[in-house]
Amino acid sequence: MNKKSILLLAFPLLMGWMASAQSVYKNQDLEITKLEDHLWVFETTDKTTMYLIEGEKKAMLIDTGTKCEKLNEVVRAITKKPLVVLLTHMHGDHAGNIDQFGEIWFHPADTVLLKNGKPYQGKIHFVADNQIFDLGKKKLQIIHMPAHTPGSIVVLDHAAGNCFSGDAFGSGQVWLQLKPYAPIKTYISSLVRMETLMDMGITKIYCGHYPYVKKAYDRSYIQTMLKLAKSLDDGTARNAVPFDRKVSIGCEHPMILTEGVASIVYDPEHLKY
Repeated sequence: MNKKSILLLAFPLLMGWMASAQSVYKNQDLEITKLEDHLWVFETTDKTTMYLIEGEKKAMLIDTGTKCEKLNEVVRAITKKPLVVLLTHMHGDHAGNIDQFGEIWFHPADTVLLKNGKPYQGKIHFVADNQIFDLGKKKLQIIHMPAHTPGSIVVLDHAAGNCFSGDAFGSGQVWLQLKPYAPIKTYISSLVRMETLMDMGITKIYCGHYPYVKKAYDRSYIQTMLKLAKSLDDGTARNAVPFDRKVSIGCEHPMILTEGVASIVYDPEHLKY
């Protein structure tokens, strides 16, 4: 096949990607890009991420970022449909704008993290493992994936093959050093469950900090994370080094273990905790 034929074959694929990944809105806080039909990613200037999914009857906003002025109005520039605001977990970089919305949904295990911020004045709904949200010809399934936080969840769109993972598996780097600590076996269980879901048709993982990666992860990412986690559990991990970034809810002497694009930041004193 000559170069001209290759270019002719590649051109429709390239144009299809360009049509789907199209910037549709931008202000001083964020930029919104259409990733797929009825799916948008909100990327904030401080590298946090939200996803908006639209069905025929409702829409869902996954996470609310950090500081985004008039986020509720920005969402309404994209969709006018009744909105479900769902949090993958209760860390401030994913729940920073909840006060702009009258109702939110999150997993009850993350109520322990509410004390770290100011009280939310709206209505709280708790999600359950395997709960289904029907947006109208668009069904989304909630799966509990603890470790990063006790109540971390992912959102599955089986029809599209998509997973919206928050920080459950990181954005290249997963933080397991954060309080309240979870044992490494908890993370391994979540990874095994995610790998099984990918065997059943989930092909794309849209992570919680999309600006760092600009793509969806595939099954190989989860497999590499699982390999790293198992090596930490069984004591065969090599080449871990001190991690130079600390946060107020982390440990004093974090370590990082890396292979390829995947890294685990962990607390050596609480691996088995």
